[in-house]
Amino acid sequence: MPEEPSTNPFLEEVMAIPGGERLKSCIQCGTCGGSCPSGDAMDHTPREIFAMILAGMREEVLKSNTFWFCVSCYYCTIRCPQEIPITDIMYQLKRLAIQAGYYTASITGFSETFVGQVETYGRSFELGLATGHYLRHHPIQSIRMSPLMLGMVTRGRMSFTPKRIQGIRQLRAILRRAKELGGAW
Repeated sequence: MPEEPSTNPFLEEVMAIPGGERLKSCIQCGTCGGSCPSGDAMDHTPREIFAMILAGMREEVLKSNTFWFCVSCYYCTIRCPQEIPITDIMYQLKRLAIQAGYYTASITGFSETFVGQVETYGRSFELGLATGHYLRHHPIQSIRMSPLMLGMVTRGRMSFTPKRIQGIRQLRAILRRAKELGGAW
């Protein structure tokens, strides 16, 4: 029997990554959103995004800020009972949003701040990332987050100053070469 054409081309686009077909097995448990350190900044939880993808809501999903706030910690992916590659799907959604022209500097600001820190220090500087991003895009929320950040600093979980990795020159050479070969952050 010939295979039936997809009735949801957007779902097929999203699933076009290794393991992407697991998205169909989402049971809407909410573990992903409950695990996400950036969840409060997202306009839709990953669970909601997946339901919207399954419903074929391409434009609404690609205009969302959800995947731009993904910090690639893979905590959601590790905790997912259905073994859905959630972080990889977030990267795929970023690619699709860029291709469709549905992104703006304010949405990508978090990613740009993160990349800038990696280029400068070789790693992210959490306090600088959080304060720089939230002060620029969510000043009121940054005030509400200050007790959390202060608590993390006082417990040694976050530093007031960034630290460079050893071998930063080699990392910068790798990043420069990747850009020359057409790689994009």
